[in-house]
Amino acid sequence: MTQRLQGKKAFVTGGSRGIGAGIAQRLAREGADVAISFASNQAAADATVAAISEAGVTGAAFQADAADPRAAAQAVVAAAERLGGLDILVHNAGVATFGAIGETPFAEFRRQFGVNVDGIYAATEAAIPHLRDGGRILIIGSINAHWMPFPGGAIYGATKAAVAGLARGWARDLGERGILVNVIQPGPIDTDLNPANGPFADVLTPMTALKRYGRVEEVAALTAFLASDEASYITGATIDIDGGAAI
Repeated sequence: MTQRLQGKKAFVTGGSRGIGAGIAQRLAREGADVAISFASNQAAADATVAAISEAGVTGAAFQADAADPRAAAQAVVAAAERLGGLDILVHNAGVATFGAIGETPFAEFRRQFGVNVDGIYAATEAAIPHLRDGGRILIIGSINAHWMPFPGGAIYGATKAAVAGLARGWARDLGERGILVNVIQPGPIDTDLNPANGPFADVLTPMTALKRYGRVEEVAALTAFLASDEASYITGATIDIDGGAAI
């Protein structure tokens, strides 16, 4: 594998499992030192750090409650200090629960916005002093920001639309520093939380043009590309990786 990210310093939130772990490991194989944050699963975090280290780079993990913006910010600062700066910030931590209007308490609305929007804002704000010119901010969003094929997803979709708006604004704010900001919007991806043979597969698989779930490795490959110099003229973009589900 090419070493497109040799010497870069990356921090991946929610990096202990699923898409986040796949991204962290791919960045490491591309040559980046990688730190991750995790909520509570120390064993999963340790396994991801071990996989990062096997690539011959530095790995580290920091526990942080994604629902607490202060904790999210502190984890970024700790990662930057451990790695000696930041070049790549990947926002992957998030929550998703579903319920129709009139059936979902306002506290759940605030909880999802707290993790999916407030946490990203706080972590990015904390990262800016440590993020080198020419760096990357990548947000793992969702095609539900603009495509909602089933009821009950209004709050989740709204949080993902909100971070896409933040990314466009930040791309303007940070463009003169050469910092690129983009959103990756997955569709159905085969993870332990939404497996390709799970309860939603019969509904979601036929909606895709490719008639299959995506793989974590495919999302990680897109992330690594956007983090590399090969994507040096892409910023403020939202890129769907959904097998054609939303076309």
